[in-house]
Amino acid sequence: MFSLREKRWIAEQVEKILRSTGHPELDLSNIKFQLHVEGAKEWSWADIRNNSDVPNPGVNPWNELQDGGTDGTPRE
Repeated sequence: MFSLREKRWIAEQVEKILRSTGHPELDLSNIKFQLHVEGAKEWSWADIRNNSDVPNPGVNPWNELQDGGTDGTPRE
């Protein structure tokens, strides 16, 4: 579920939201988080972590084929 590009884009957006809170308990230099997304089927899921935590992620060819975009934003 989700291509590498989509996961990186989602992680970037989540990090922006977390930074915008200005919460005093957050380490603003490196916010660590994990987002678990459940898909429509039991075998469909994604774990998304902050980009700095996953410098060289593995690629799932099926997920990459589902992503038709090229500019860093999700498909419509």
